[in-house]
Amino acid sequence: MTHALYPGTFDPITYGHIRIVERTVPLFDKITVGVSCNRFKDLMFTTDERIKMIRDVLSDCPNINIVQYDNLTVEFARDINADVIIRGLRAVTDYVSEVQMAIMNRSIAPDIETLLMVSEEGYSFVSSSLIKEIVFHGGPIDHLVPETVASKLRKKLKEKLE
Repeated sequence: MTHALYPGTFDPITYGHIRIVERTVPLFDKITVGVSCNRFKDLMFTTDERIKMIRDVLSDCPNINIVQYDNLTVEFARDINADVIIRGLRAVTDYVSEVQMAIMNRSIAPDIETLLMVSEEGYSFVSSSLIKEIVFHGGPIDHLVPETVASKLRKKLKEKLE
């Protein structure tokens, strides 16, 4: 059985993330979406809120498990017996940091492969940070995230600004 880990902060999850999951479901017997509790990022949503949003939007995907983690991604992959770490590439700028991370992970855990998935062209410009900025300025995001995520994002931003 091949088990893949798709790690990230998913703050919030976007259609780009969702399409990576949908495209990798047929490739693996099991996929764990690992929701990082990254203390070095200024996150808008709590880990529990992010997990709930991910569960809501991926409820139709088979063989998906959603779990939070708070250690090195490669160590978490080892803890859950994942064979592969899935990473998304949006642009050339992602390539450099993702290859660097894949090489570092291989030095720590040579038995765990990294699969770099190129995002679909319609989502190659999408990032959670940009989506939050667009919402802050009142711009449209419904084509970038599911409606449930857009609604929670608008509500959360309004709460933070009050």
